[in-house]
Amino acid sequence: MDISEVRALSDKDLAAALVDAKQELWKIRFDLATRQEKNFSRLPATRRRIARILTVMTERQRAAVTAEGGAE
Repeated sequence: MDISEVRALSDKDLAAALVDAKQELWKIRFDLATRQEKNFSRLPATRRRIARILTVMTERQRAAVTAEGGAE
């Protein structure tokens, strides 16, 4: 998922995508530990997807705080 696709999601969709990505990360780690997963590149790709989602969520939170500060 590209950053532009992440930014296009709503706040509710971002939260759901974060939960899904964290579950996927757990599953990948479990599969790697039990030697069921052969594609090691999925682990860093999922971690990057989580980081992108968290970055967009943080940007939106900071923008909301800045907007509140400017309104007062």
